[in-house]
Amino acid sequence: MCGIAGFTPVNQSIYDALTVLQHRGQDAAGIATIDENKQFRLRKSNGLVKDVFAARYMLRLRGKMGIGHVRYPTAGSSSASEAQPFYVNSPFGITLTHNGNLTNAHELRKTLFETARRHVNTSSDSEILLNVLAHELDQFDHFPLTAENIFTAIAAMHNKVRGAYACVAMIIGHGLVAFRDPFGIRPLVLGKRTL
Repeated sequence: MCGIAGFTPVNQSIYDALTVLQHRGQDAAGIATIDENKQFRLRKSNGLVKDVFAARYMLRLRGKMGIGHVRYPTAGSSSASEAQPFYVNSPFGITLTHNGNLTNAHELRKTLFETARRHVNTSSDSEILLNVLAHELDQFDHFPLTAENIFTAIAAMHNKVRGAYACVAMIIGHGLVAFRDPFGIRPLVLGKRTL
């Protein structure tokens, strides 16, 4: 069980959301934002939200878009390297948070390395999911991608990945996207704050 969140605008809103979601995971927490220079700002570590995000880290998490995660490890290890969000630099730069479990993670890891030439550095199935998505997005050779391209990549990913998952991701130059497994096993809610 984990908690994920995505917001625009960000850092305090994500911190507040993760604090409310803390009951979903107390092992680790992380936030990624995109700043005005289209660069990711990332802070993640083992521990509770209040301990991971001291004021000095919050000041660095600038931007108008971001995602966050609190972790309860059900796959992989409890290492700080497996805290989320995960990041890949190609294509474009993508960060992803994930709640769920992949039942074919071992097979996907092997296929990613042998055919997609992608290295997965941790034992986390979340990093595998991110790399499958990145590989599918990399099939388009133009910039920027259209919304239809992104949805096509997600559909292709659904055809390869088995299990239950809900995800929020940011793609540099494109925005924020959220998706869940085709059967809706893991819930994902889209909400809007009105002021």
